Amino acid sequence: MSWLLFFSNECIAQELQAKIKINHNQIQGTDNSVFENLEQTLQQFVNEKQWTNLKFQKNERIVCNFNITVKQYDPSNNAFTCTALIQANRPVYNAAYTTTLYNNQDNDFNFMFAQFDQLEFNEENIDNQLTALFGYYAYLIIGLDLDSFAPMGGEDILQRCMNLTNSAQNLNFTGWKAFENSKNRFAIINDYLDGAMKPFRQLQYDYYRTGLDEMANSPERGRTNITTALETHLKKAHQDKPLSMLPQIWTDYKKDELANIYYKKGTQKEKETVYDILFNINASQNNSWDKIKQ
Repeated sequence: MSWLLFFSNECIAQELQAKIKINHNQIQGTDNSVFENLEQTLQQFVNEKQWTNLKFQKNERIVCNFNITVKQYDPSNNAFTCTALIQANRPVYNAAYTTTLYNNQDNDFNFMFAQFDQLEFNEENIDNQLTALFGYYAYLIIGLDLDSFAPMGGEDILQRCMNLTNSAQNLNFTGWKAFENSKNRFAIINDYLDGAMKPFRQLQYDYYRTGLDEMANSPERGRTNITTALETHLKKAHQDKPLSMLPQIWTDYKKDELANIYYKKGTQKEKETVYDILFNINASQNNSWDKIKQ
């Protein structure tokens, strides 16, 4: 990947390379074509749209997955009740390894869609739940990706995600409102932009760019930088805003990677420091944290 992002002459506009999967096994007696059309329409919508004015080369597009499980479908009013697992990846410099940038479940992924609907998105006028959902995650994923390449690099895009969330309050669907749920769409983007969570944003840059990206050159230096990032930024973010779910969500999808970074590597003091930070934030993943101490 070119690390001088956005400065190439041979650029295309689209930022995302998304794979969308609609799982409708729970729905019986409905013509499958409506689900197939939805999958195809969404894939086209997300991948062919230019979400920002940034220029990405083809090999710089952010690989992401939307696994949508349909729980209920009402053909009389085209209503879908779903959950979605959203995941985005980032390549690691000079390595065949890709790291998870985001991985979280949205339990309020509900919308209306009639077969052969044309999807149009206007940032200034958020009037469709389905396009709002994908607009939200497009901005969130692009913002997080930019944060991983430059300190607070995703600020403008994350702010657009927040603006969309505020506009979506009128849509009459769950997941957009403040205080409705500590892990809903509002809570996540609001926390990313909260001043108290600035250390968490800084963590994204230090962990990926000075940590993982450095490991090809020097595994020791990369790991030391990750330890410093966890100690300086992750711990502080959790202390400054203990009710935020972001550190827990992050450690949920980073557990295996973190365990592997320290498994049989690093000093005893380093291992104990990292173990204490992670256990304090997310004791439920203690099986992974135990590996760090080995």
